[in-house]
Amino acid sequence: MSDDSEAHWWFCVEHQKPEHGNVCGSRNRLGPFPDEATAARAPEIARERTAAADRYDEEG
Repeated sequence: MSDDSEAHWWFCVEHQKPEHGNVCGSRNRLGPFPDEATAARAPEIARERTAAADRYDEEG
């Protein structure tokens, strides 16, 4: 599998901002995302996904 990190947007958890490409390294980022606006919403998206997983676990 090729590393296409440079082609995507990521959210840097250290700097709390979207970044294009592998700026801060894999350990400090969420993504990939298709564009900067979506990457900027990464913390919100992560909270939504966690809440959905929690609801699934409670129903299971």
